[in-house]
Amino acid sequence: MSGTDGEAGGGLAGQTVVVVGGSAGIGLETARQVRAAGGELVLVARDAGRLQRAADELDPLSTAAFDARDVERLERFITELPGQVDHVMVTAGSPSYTPIAELDLAKAGYDFGGRIAMMLAVARASREKVRAGGTLLFIGGTGGRRPALGMAVTGALTAALPALTANLALEVAPVRVNLIAAGFVDTPLSASLLGDQLDARREELRKTLPIGRVVGPEDVAALALHIMANGALTGATYDIDGGQQLVAH
Repeated sequence: MSGTDGEAGGGLAGQTVVVVGGSAGIGLETARQVRAAGGELVLVARDAGRLQRAADELDPLSTAAFDARDVERLERFITELPGQVDHVMVTAGSPSYTPIAELDLAKAGYDFGGRIAMMLAVARASREKVRAGGTLLFIGGTGGRRPALGMAVTGALTAALPALTANLALEVAPVRVNLIAAGFVDTPLSASLLGDQLDARREELRKTLPIGRVVGPEDVAALALHIMANGALTGATYDIDGGQQLVAH
């Protein structure tokens, strides 16, 4: 399943990319761009129906329907892949915005620890399954960098994930490990979190962001493909938020 040695600018033609969370949003758009670049896909998603629709569109090498928060299942899936792959991208997970007075401590611990465990499981399983110079790519966020009510768990993860990424880059070298930290991205997940406030949030961002528009999944996917193709990038966190951090909330 392994493709060519991904030199910077060499593209993804002939390479195999595993996308965990590949049936919607950033993961689905990344999968589309991988196929457009000549790459092959392995798609993983929790929702079997959405996964089948993505497979019908993208003709992946294989698919698997399970919840990536089941880290034992996730690690076993990667370990059992037939042959090597070139890149593994994990987009699974969603932020928590619960004030501490309403927080379920067990769930908070699960949300925090589970996200860390997911990255550790992928890294451990990928040591023998991702070719040298290939990529492990994770999705995080920028929103938790500013303290705010309800952001305790998300803020802690926002701080933790770049440190974990840097350490994993040393642990699994020469496989590369990177993190994309996104601001608001106009995806189905954002729509589900915001509900009837979605249109107002879009309009606010169009007026305040330096880029004058809302960041879409295609923007994040383009960055993901660049990180996969550029063999000099590892251990780093790449912000993509349209300048959201530069303007007052």
